[in-house]
Amino acid sequence: MQLVNIGYGNMVAADRVVAVVSPEAAPIRRMIQDARDRGHIIDATCGHKTKAALMMDSEHVVLSALMPETIAGRMNGRKETEQA
Repeated sequence: MQLVNIGYGNMVAADRVVAVVSPEAAPIRRMIQDARDRGHIIDATCGHKTKAALMMDSEHVVLSALMPETIAGRMNGRKETEQA
């Protein structure tokens, strides 16, 4: 199991992430609110502004203070290391 740092010492399993998206769009904000209402939200921002939302295969939504591009780069870096 490969872990990816999503900021402030928080990590997620890379193989469980379905999507990394920006929380700015209205449909994503609705998905985050729905997850919050169901109790499936994990806030890993440590009080900072949410810049990315990770959709997990378990229907949980993980909020991160890192940009989606940063998280995607870290995930791609892990995959390239595995292949080598």
